[in-house]
Amino acid sequence: MVKHQPLQVYERQLCLSCLTGIYGCRWKRYQRSHDDTTKWEFLWSLILFFTFSLLLVWFYFWWEAHNDYNEFNWFLYNRSGEWSDGTVPILATTAAGFTYIAFLMILALCHIAVGQQLNLHWLHKIGVSAALLTTAIGFISVNQTWGEEWAVIPVSLQATGPFLHLGALVAVTALAWLVAGQIARTEKIRFQVVVLLLYLSVLLGLYMAPLSITSPCIMDHANLTPRPDVIGHQGAPMLAPENTILSFQRALQMNVSGLEADVAISFDGVPFLMRDRTLRRTTDVGKVFPARQLDDASTFNWTDLHSLNAGQWFLKDDPFWTVQSMAQREVMLVGNQGVCSLEQLLRLASLHNQTVVFSLRRPPHRHPCYHSWINDTLEVIRLSGIPQHMVMWTSDWDRGQVRQVAPGLQQTSVEKLPPQVLHQQGISSLLLRYSQASPYDIREFSRSNVSVTLYTVNEPWLFSVLWCSGVSSVSSEAPNILRKVPYPIWLMSPDEYCLIWVAADLISFTVVIGIFVFQNYHIIRWRLSGMHSYNPEQIMLSAAVRRSSRDVNIMKEKLIFSEVSNGVGSAEDLYMENGFDYYNNEGISH
Repeated sequence: MVKHQPLQVYERQLCLSCLTGIYGCRWKRYQRSHDDTTKWEFLWSLILFFTFSLLLVWFYFWWEAHNDYNEFNWFLYNRSGEWSDGTVPILATTAAGFTYIAFLMILALCHIAVGQQLNLHWLHKIGVSAALLTTAIGFISVNQTWGEEWAVIPVSLQATGPFLHLGALVAVTALAWLVAGQIARTEKIRFQVVVLLLYLSVLLGLYMAPLSITSPCIMDHANLTPRPDVIGHQGAPMLAPENTILSFQRALQMNVSGLEADVAISFDGVPFLMRDRTLRRTTDVGKVFPARQLDDASTFNWTDLHSLNAGQWFLKDDPFWTVQSMAQREVMLVGNQGVCSLEQLLRLASLHNQTVVFSLRRPPHRHPCYHSWINDTLEVIRLSGIPQHMVMWTSDWDRGQVRQVAPGLQQTSVEKLPPQVLHQQGISSLLLRYSQASPYDIREFSRSNVSVTLYTVNEPWLFSVLWCSGVSSVSSEAPNILRKVPYPIWLMSPDEYCLIWVAADLISFTVVIGIFVFQNYHIIRWRLSGMHSYNPEQIMLSAAVRRSSRDVNIMKEKLIFSEVSNGVGSAEDLYMENGFDYYNNEGISH
């Protein structure tokens, strides 16, 4: 009569079948093996781990690059001529690929935990290869076309570094269970030493990692500078079409301290606001002047520009996914926006006592204002009535002449120069990309009385990091979001961080020691409990260190049956203790 096994054992076998079946399509008991993983499968395990690590970096990059999604879409538009949200397919494929590879990694770790041989199915090998290839292509493409965006990673680590360290410490501490189990099960001393040293090296590196983690948000609360001023870059382009009067009005409602725009010169010498070289993306030029939709925006006179609609594109493309939340009245206002002149912007800023900063683009070579574009712009500033000190002049062209005509303008450089050079050139402020100035640079410029404005800052975490760095102002496309950040997202003193660091290391060390003691005590207790009978199989097993895994497993089976005969424990208990598949080895009838 065959012995009927408890329900719990059947459940274990079902879980094991699912585990080996999904990973390697080994659904049957006779297909599973406790033998050592072959070198070929071990290589595929390394490829899987490398793919997971690469995808993890790729996923983190696009997660933190959210601050610059609009910049990426604008870059794609300039290359393709069509506006679309190119981040959607990238994020979808990244999420799918990362989930798939992470699932395979978990299955591989579970195989190791239960002592099963790793044998990745060929369909999964194709999937891993595809994920690795596409991710590598993605890295190369970003590096060649949007290489400056890689700088977001070191900047973001200033905000996430301490928390990523704690997460990594928890993960590696949890891996102690697998490592201790492998060391307890294996009979090869060299393998035990290598695995233990490798694990301890990684663990020690994590224990000491905070020595290399720097963040401006680790500071005494008393040293926190006042909240940076927020300048509306192109107004509030998440709430209204960029560079329109409505966009700047919405920015003023968000309590910004300044307005920023991109300025071009019309064919008849009127400075107007336009970011693109052409009018295709942000106006209905294709409908009103279909033959001229690819012409430079500066080749249109102001009458033609004033006749264009600059709001319907926003409702159609919905670049920030905000149109659906608008009221009907707001939709009507957005749809009726026109091209805005520089004079309109200056008068609006003067009325609300706001600073204005703009980037001035020189017209094409044969343009009537090719030589007079600076004077034409200065004349508009004079006629608008805005005080000169409220205008940040960023153009390096004829800066000496500009100082003579309008000495009160805030001379601003878009190039990062040493403070002494800036003072020599009469420049009092900088306008830089957020990745161009480190916390040290910001402090040095501040000591030299050079104000720094960093662009484009849309995410609260980035705003918080720059705030802790001491920056005086930021330019943002999302003043409506930054308005909700009255204080840095996180801020802790060095003593507080040191306490967290030491406590985390001590807890991790205690847990790791406990796991290793428990795993090894479990095996030692079983071995010592059977040594009273001086079974010859035990002596042979102890001497079988250098034999193959299959030979050792056979000896273990003999030893288990010997222990059952001596009354040490049941066959089921001893099989489970030693990582054996009970049903694979049972065929005994009583």
